[in-house]
Amino acid sequence: MSRAYRTLLTAALLLALTVVSLGAWVRLSDAGLGCPDWPGCYGQLIGVPEQAHEVSAAHSAFPGKPVEAPKAWKEMIHRYAAGTLGLCIAGLAVLAWRQHARRGPGLEIALVAVVTMQALLGMLTVTRLLKPVIVTSHLLGGMTTLAILALLWLRERRPDRLPGMAPVGLRLAAIAALAVVLGQIALGGWVSSNYAAAVCADFPTCQGSWWPEMDTHHAFTLDRELGATASGALLPGAALTAIHFAHRLGAGAVLIVVGGLGLSLARQPAFRRHGLVLLSALGVQIGLGIANVLLQLPLPLAVAHNTGAALLLCATLAACAQVFRREKARGRAPAAGFPRRFEAVR
Repeated sequence: MSRAYRTLLTAALLLALTVVSLGAWVRLSDAGLGCPDWPGCYGQLIGVPEQAHEVSAAHSAFPGKPVEAPKAWKEMIHRYAAGTLGLCIAGLAVLAWRQHARRGPGLEIALVAVVTMQALLGMLTVTRLLKPVIVTSHLLGGMTTLAILALLWLRERRPDRLPGMAPVGLRLAAIAALAVVLGQIALGGWVSSNYAAAVCADFPTCQGSWWPEMDTHHAFTLDRELGATASGALLPGAALTAIHFAHRLGAGAVLIVVGGLGLSLARQPAFRRHGLVLLSALGVQIGLGIANVLLQLPLPLAVAHNTGAALLLCATLAACAQVFRREKARGRAPAAGFPRRFEAVR
């Protein structure tokens, strides 16, 4: 691909990481409904109501929705950054379409589709008043956008010269690591969208117990409103405990599976750099998670935990790509299913 494509791709990747972090900042500072409409804010596409006449007009147009300019600005900054990212991705798709002599623009077109769906989910997040399943889907869409951009960036890099073929066990470990990271990100989104992060203020126990009272039925019912059960009753505290505790159990699985993969990679000279990066990202993320519990979720640490999840996802993708790229270096056909996705990452 051209230099312009690679430059735009790098900018889009960094911007996607920024948008994920801004989304966490908006959500965790309770600014998700800072603007009651979409795509503008109280009817304004540029800025938010701050002057007296603007605030008065906003109150008339949206009765019962008081204007909180600081929260509205947080929401609009996130929207502006997401809109800029959308334009960058559209530019990537155009460049890929015009320069697809060597390969088709399949990933770029898929990326446009994901971003379009993200815009729809962003609108529904506001209009459906932060319904947990929509908020979680919006977070997963952001992570999917970042993951596809990371794959495109990895594909543009010159592949390392690696002798031999990665063992089957290592390839299976890479698949398992990516699966548990994706699952844990989904659980983290469910914790955040249900405001369950502060339910357990102690660690490693939860509410003073190694296995607290939990209501898993109501905890993982998807079609319900924020803070309510599917029947409309108040969501019990035991359900929030179950959501939080499931995330802790997921963190344990990530520690075992991703940590095992990182150690395995670090023991092999050809993969040592990827293993050390993966272990570093994992260690930072686990540390941030524990700190958030013990320090009662300070906003900077909570945002950093979301950013850390994004970086851990990228590190896991890079490790997977390296493992399966090694297989192609010997001219072998990749195994059926998942590895074929990495065949183009070179």
